[in-house]
Amino acid sequence: MREIPAGTTAPARAVPAPPPPAAGTDAAWVLVFACWLLAAAATLGALFFSEVMELPPCTLCWYQRIFMFPLVLLLPLGLFPFDGRVVRYTLPLAGGGWLISVFQLLLVWGVVPEALRPCTQGVPCSEVQIEWLGFVSIPLLSFVAFTLMVALLVAARGRIAR
Repeated sequence: MREIPAGTTAPARAVPAPPPPAAGTDAAWVLVFACWLLAAAATLGALFFSEVMELPPCTLCWYQRIFMFPLVLLLPLGLFPFDGRVVRYTLPLAGGGWLISVFQLLLVWGVVPEALRPCTQGVPCSEVQIEWLGFVSIPLLSFVAFTLMVALLVAARGRIAR
């Protein structure tokens, strides 16, 4: 052991710098951010249809909103600073919304039998209120949004695990 002369101080120990974030973490951040942008756009679209265009949402639309709206709040909480665990909390929400959107799309297309129709009061869930280009409806927009969000979150999860 080396002795230090009196009246001098010991040299400061170098504190190791934290390791740089892995390249997969940066890619995961971009994927989660894209998911948040999509959730925000879908939420604004749902609010536009109901509040501006005054189209009342059906029961299944309400359930999809229950899964979509929290994503707009939860995803940015995991972005700043990035916390990969946000995928663990948001993927089940996106997956639940996806399942309901699939059911509603099958209902609109007439695949689901009449006895399983959940909308007995208010707006029928199988009613198409808007149809653009002959096939783009609100249930299809919801299905596409949830499908893309699930895909983005699964891809982010894969990047985090590397």
